[in-house]
Amino acid sequence: MQVTVPVSVAPAPNRATLWSALLSVYFLWGSTYLFIHFMTERMPPLYMASMRYIIAGALLYGYARLTGTPRATRLEWRSAAIVGVLLLTVANGCLTVALQYIPTGVAALLGGLLPVFLLTLNWVSFAKKRPSNLALIGLVVGLAGIYFLIKPDKMQTENGLHNNLIGAGLVTFGNFAWAIGTLLAPRVTLPKVGTMSTGIQMLVGGLVLLVISLFTEPVTPWSILDAPPKAIGAMTYLVIFGSIIGFSSYAWLARNAPPQLLATYAFVNPVVAMMLGVMFAGEVFSSQSLIGALVALAGVVLITLGRK
Repeated sequence: MQVTVPVSVAPAPNRATLWSALLSVYFLWGSTYLFIHFMTERMPPLYMASMRYIIAGALLYGYARLTGTPRATRLEWRSAAIVGVLLLTVANGCLTVALQYIPTGVAALLGGLLPVFLLTLNWVSFAKKRPSNLALIGLVVGLAGIYFLIKPDKMQTENGLHNNLIGAGLVTFGNFAWAIGTLLAPRVTLPKVGTMSTGIQMLVGGLVLLVISLFTEPVTPWSILDAPPKAIGAMTYLVIFGSIIGFSSYAWLARNAPPQLLATYAFVNPVVAMMLGVMFAGEVFSSQSLIGALVALAGVVLITLGRK
């Protein structure tokens, strides 16, 4: 899951740059699920997530200041902190823990249903705007896909069903928090420079995650020194390619690409994550899981096409 920025579409962007940025978001963000799995195989999940965001946030914030971006005001810090806690502490924290219970592909598909939550919350709370009929059909289809994903083939064993429900519940709650943060972001006073805003969000979100980790996991602030090379390598990949390059590509697309094109990442990322999970993490999907995946993706496509 990633940071939302205000959208303003620029006319006729360079096609090569456009598709390079789009493919970057498709594949780099799609791969983050697998690398989160690698990062937390032998290390506490909340602790490793906190390290990822603290490092990425410090790099982005430092870059913004070194390139002349003025300091954020107290109001901007507070607004960015609220959004950062929703998007990173709660949403991405839930996703990181969920990957201890469910396959990366299933987590990515459930995460790809974010438009369902955005549509519903924007309708009932934020904008009070009724979605189009096509989007409502997509909402129903997406919920049906969730059902098939949560309960595939009665989940082999009772323990498997238990893990599946915990993992799905965490991703669902994370989607809810991400949707609130996404809808709240344009309504609060964030720093105007994207790197400054995102750097603050990552720093605050990561520090709050670290505090939670210190109280709930067997770690100290220096436990990163004991992490195995595979976990360090995965975290480095997530910092560079997931948080910095992936976000920069997304931010550029948000300013220059049609919103309908940018929204396609919500149903391409899960496909990439599923393929990588099967190839590199030995994940196996039942026939009912695959049906649920197709139904869920169809729902997201309908919601995307049905946006007014």
